[in-house]
Amino acid sequence: MELHKRHVHSLSERKGQKRKLDDQLHANRQISPPPPTADERAAILCQASDQVRVLDSTFTWNEADRAAAKRATHTLADLAKNEEVANVIVEGGAIRALVRHLQAPPIGDDDRVQKPLPFEHEVEKGSAFALGLLAVKPEHQQLIVDSGALIHLVDLLKRHKNGLTSRAINSLIRRAADAITNLAHENSSIKTRVRMEGGIPPLVHLLEFADPKVQRAAASALRTLAFKNDENKNQIVECNALPNLILMLRSEDAAIHYEAVGVIGNLVHSSPNIKKEVLLAGALQPVIGLLSSCCSESQREAALLLGQFAATDSDCKVHIVQRGAVQPLIEMLQSPDVQLQEMSAFALGRLAQDTHNQAGLAHNGGLVPLLNLLDSKNGSLQHNAAFALYGLADNEDNVSDFIRVGGVQRLQEGEFIVQATKDCVAKTLKRLEEKIRGRVLKHLLYLMRVSEKGLQRRIALALAHLCSAGDQRGIFIEHHGLELLIGLLGSSGSKQQLDGAVALCKLANKASTLSPMDAAPLSPTPQVYLGEKFVNNATLSDVTFLVEGKRFYAHRICLLASSDAFRAMFDGGYREKDAKDIEIPNIRWEIFELMMRFIYTGSTEITLDIAQDLLRAADQYLLEGLKRLCEYTIAKDISLENVSSMYELSEAFSAISLRHSCILFILEQFDKLSARPGHSLLIQRIIPEIRNYFIKVLMKTNSCNRL
Repeated sequence: MELHKRHVHSLSERKGQKRKLDDQLHANRQISPPPPTADERAAILCQASDQVRVLDSTFTWNEADRAAAKRATHTLADLAKNEEVANVIVEGGAIRALVRHLQAPPIGDDDRVQKPLPFEHEVEKGSAFALGLLAVKPEHQQLIVDSGALIHLVDLLKRHKNGLTSRAINSLIRRAADAITNLAHENSSIKTRVRMEGGIPPLVHLLEFADPKVQRAAASALRTLAFKNDENKNQIVECNALPNLILMLRSEDAAIHYEAVGVIGNLVHSSPNIKKEVLLAGALQPVIGLLSSCCSESQREAALLLGQFAATDSDCKVHIVQRGAVQPLIEMLQSPDVQLQEMSAFALGRLAQDTHNQAGLAHNGGLVPLLNLLDSKNGSLQHNAAFALYGLADNEDNVSDFIRVGGVQRLQEGEFIVQATKDCVAKTLKRLEEKIRGRVLKHLLYLMRVSEKGLQRRIALALAHLCSAGDQRGIFIEHHGLELLIGLLGSSGSKQQLDGAVALCKLANKASTLSPMDAAPLSPTPQVYLGEKFVNNATLSDVTFLVEGKRFYAHRICLLASSDAFRAMFDGGYREKDAKDIEIPNIRWEIFELMMRFIYTGSTEITLDIAQDLLRAADQYLLEGLKRLCEYTIAKDISLENVSSMYELSEAFSAISLRHSCILFILEQFDKLSARPGHSLLIQRIIPEIRNYFIKVLMKTNSCNRL
C-alpha cells in the first residue's frame, strides 16, 4: 500500500519557474507598484504606440534607424518591467512590432550597408528581452507565439554557428533562451510548439557554450520544457544532454549547478526509464555532492532528486546511503529553511523504506530531527517527516531509540494537519506495537531496570500503550512497571500526572472489561429461584415481613438460599428465627419489594433514582448479585461533579465494582478533573486503591512469555 503520495504542486512551483530576466528587475519587483490611474494609462498607451511606430518605420540597416529601433525596444522593455502596465503595452501593438525585429532586416542588392553592420544583434536582443518580460503574464504567451515569435527565437539560438562569438551574440542568445523559458512556463501547448519548431537541439548544444550565462539560460529553458512533457524529455535525452548536464552538476558556479540539477529533476520525474539513464550516466555522486553546496536552492533540488532516485529500486537506496548522502540530509533537517527541511525529509523518507538503511538513519542522528519536524505548521513537511519515521519504525533496532527519545509520546500527542499524516502516524505506532516482543521487549525491560528514572518512566509509558495484553503482567507486576506509572500519578508535575493517568487507563482497557455481573461472588449454596408468581404471594408463605405497615409474604427456603444475612436470621440465634411476622425498619416498601423480586427471580429493573437506596439494602442483606447490578446502574451516572461522592459511596458500602468504575473515570477524565478543587487530595487518597485494582487486574492476565 502506498502510504506516501507526494503532491507535486510544490515541485511545479520550483521546477517550472520563470527565469528572472534581469537582476535589477527582480529587485525592483520586491514591492509591486500600484496599478496606473486612467491618466497614467493613457500616457503609457501613447508612449507605447509611439515606440511601435518607431519600430514599424525602422526595419532597415540604416544606422540611424537601427539606433532608433534599439532605443524603442529598450523603452518598451523598461515599461514591461511593470506588470501592471504590460496589458497597455500589448494594447498599443508592441507584440507584432517586437516580433518583427527578432530577425535582422533584409539587405537588398542596391542597399549600401556599412561594415560592420550597425548595432548588429542589439535590436534583436532588445526585442527578445521585451517579449520575455511581456510573457511573464500568462495571457500574453499565446499572443506572442501566434505572432510567429518562436521560429525567430529558435533562429537566434543559432546565431553563434557562423563561427563568430562576441559579447553581443552571447547576450542575444541568452535573451532568446530566457524568452522561450517565459513563453513555455506552465503552458503545455507552447512547450510542444518549441519542440516542433526545433528549439530543443540548439538549447542542448548551448549547454557546451563557454559563456556560463548562456549555459544557465539554456539549462533554464530545458528545465521548463521538460516539466510534465514526456516528448520533450525524450528529445532532450536523445540529443545527448545528459553528459553535459552531469558535468554542470560539478560546476563551482552555483547558478549553473542549480539549473542543471533542476533539468535532471524534471527529466526523471515520473519517467523511470530516463531515471535509469541518468543514473547510468553517473549523476548519483555529483547530486550527492550538491547536498553540501553553499547554494540552498541546489541543496533542495538535490535532495528532491535523491528522493526520486530512491524510488527506483532497493539497490539504489542502498547506494545513495553508501555514497555519503545520509549525514548532509540529516543536517538539512535542522536548517532554518523550511523547503530544505521538506526536501531532505522527503529523501530520507524514501531511503527509510529499505531495511538495510533504517538502523543507519537512526544511528546517524536522524530520529530526533524528524520527530521535531512533526511540530511544523507546514503540512507537506510534517507528512514527509511522518513518512520517514514510518520507515524507521520498521526496524527492531530502532524501537528502543524511539522510546528512549520520547518518540512514542510525540507521535501520540502530535497535532497533524492532513488526514494522510494522521493515518501514517497511526500505522507507525502500529508498527512499533508489533515489535514489542522477543529481544526488543527484553532490551526495554533491561533499560527499565538499569536506566535513570526519567528513561524508566518513558519506557513504562510507552509499554503501557504498545505492549500486548499477554505481556502486561510480566512488565508491570514482575518488572515493577506499575510502580513507575503510579509514581507519575503521584508526582508534582501536572504533565507527568496526566501521562501516568492516560497510560494506566490504556493498561486497564487492555487488561479487562468491567461487566455488571462479572464481579459477583458465587453463593455458598446453590441458588434457588421460585419465580415471579411467588413474589409477595401468600401461597405456601411461611414468613411475613412488615414494611411501612404493610405485609410482604415470603418463603424461608428462598430467603435461606439467597444470602448469609437471611441464613443468619433464620438459622442463627436471632429472635426472627421463629417469628411469624418480622418488622423491617428503615427500608421503603418500593425498595424492599425490588430486593425481594431479585431474590425470587434473579433479576430486577433498577432505575437511577432508587439505585443508591437499593444498594444500601443489598449491602445490608449481603445480596452481592443485586449489589453489582446497583453499582452498574450508579456507575453510569458518574460525572465530573459527583465522582468524589460516588467514590465515597463505594467505600461506605464496599462497592468494589463501583469503586473501580470511579477509578477508571478519574483516569479517563484526569485532564478535566485536574482543574477542579480538591483533585490532588482525591488522587493521593485513592492511589493505594489504584495500585490494588491494577495488581488484581494484571495478575489475572496470562503472560505469553516468562520475561
